Amino acid sequence: MDVRQLSDEVETISDGYARRYGIDRTDTWFLLKLQEEVGELTQAFLMRTGQARSKGQSVEQIEATFREELADVFCQLLLMARHHRVDLVSEIERKWLTWHPARRQR
Repeated sequence: MDVRQLSDEVETISDGYARRYGIDRTDTWFLLKLQEEVGELTQAFLMRTGQARSKGQSVEQIEATFREELADVFCQLLLMARHHRVDLVSEIERKWLTWHPARRQR
């Protein structure tokens, strides 16, 4: 699945969730939701690296939570970009991939 298709799939889920719970997905909501997910990722990272208490979770549970929070951050980023009509693939190609050794002009 490519990023654009993934964005479509994630949007379907997020839109359904928002309608079900009466959430108005404003510019501010997208930013704050991304920040919330980064905070949860930070907590999972701290637990994973032994810098926060495990809250009774096993190593396997902590690892699973870390992976899940990475996915949450990525999906919220996709949603925010979509909301603001930013083509992330094009922006990554323009800003990051121009520095790839195989793409640099000599």
